[in-house]
Formats: sequence, structure tokens, C-alpha cells
Amino acid sequence: MNDVSFLIGDLLVILIEHQSTINENMPLRLLLYIAKIYEILTGERNLYRAQRMDLPLPEFIVLYNGTAPYPDTRSLKLSDAFRDPSSLGLAKGEPALELTVKVYNINRGHNEPIIRRCKTLAGYSAFIAAIRDYEGMGRSREEAIEQAIKDCIKQNILKEFLQSHGREVTSMLFTEWNWDDALAVQREEGREEGQNTILDLVRQGYSVEQIEAILAEDKSDRTETAGI
Repeated sequence: MNDVSFLIGDLLVILIEHQSTINENMPLRLLLYIAKIYEILTGERNLYRAQRMDLPLPEFIVLYNGTAPYPDTRSLKLSDAFRDPSSLGLAKGEPALELTVKVYNINRGHNEPIIRRCKTLAGYSAFIAAIRDYEGMGRSREEAIEQAIKDCIKQNILKEFLQSHGREVTSMLFTEWNWDDALAVQREEGREEGQNTILDLVRQGYSVEQIEAILAEDKSDRTETAGI
């Protein structure tokens, strides 16, 4: 499921996700996660009891360490994804369902007071910064990760963890970051393809309305082909 989830006493459920790219669907993802956790904590039979159950208060956190510029903190709300009900003649009021995710940028130079209060988080931030520094010097990604691990162990940064799990960390980061790069290239190629298609249609003399209809039909065809 999510990267980390834990219960503090009987009061608070914390769900934390680590992200190197920001996913605007995190509120929806965490809604599905917390529903499963509450189901486990309460048990299905208890849902039919007349007496109200006491639930631990949830907290939703994303730790961001990607390369794209991002503010120190940001809140993502589930209600931002809801469609505008005005098309149904309804006023947009207070949503009946809401979930707020707090995103914290943990890259070097961001949220330093928060990071300093947690030795492990400070170490992780320094480790990622070291990798990026070596990549900036021209090292390959794998070389940068391996050298950063060696440096952090020497400097007593996440020493025990990196000594025990260095190979796993290398494999995980190398796979995750290369996957992020591949998705970014794919999205960029998709945008370029769409722009070229529109330009071709304009050159052929199609109107704006005709172009919109053609693009909508093309999207529908691709959806049916994918079996969605």
C-alpha cells in the first residue's frame, strides 16, 4: 500500500508517502488507503453496531524529494478533483467528503527547521543531496548513488542502515528514478505529438470546432483500444 503507516496510541493514524514526483491524485489514493486501514481496525461486524465507534484521527503526509521546483509546503485536497456541479444546476457548496494531504519538500534548503528535528530525515535529505551533487559532476546515476552511500557511511549519516541495506537502496533508487525519467519523457513526447497533430490540422484548413471534434474522436478510439 503506502510507504509508511502507523498508529500512535489510539488517537492518530499517520500515513506517509515518499514521492520524487508529485501525484495530484494523492488525496484519492490516501482515501482508499485509510478506508482499508479503518476496515482492518474496526472489523466488518462492528459497522452494524448501534453505538458509534471511536476512530483514531488520521494524518496524511507526503515527503517530496524530486528535482522539479516545489514550495516548502503545500496542501492537496480531495475536493479539488470534484467536478463542478453547476452543469446540473447545483451550487458549489461545502463538499460532503474531504481529505487533505500535507506535502513537505525535504530537499536541501527546504523545511530545515522540520528536518533538523528528525535525525533520520536530515540524514535522508543529505544523502539525496549528495547523489544529486555527484550527478551534477557528471557521474552516472549508479555511480552517484554508490559514492553517496560511501560518503554518508564515512560521515556517520544513516551509517547503520546504509551498511546493512546499501545494495537494496541502490537498486530501489536507480529503478525508481529511471522510471520517473521514462514517464517524463513519455509525457513530453505525448505533448509534442499532440501539438504536431494540431498544427497539421490547422495547415489543412480545419476550424477550431473541427479540430476539437477530431481530437475527441481520436481520444475515444484510443480508450476503446485500451479496453477501458
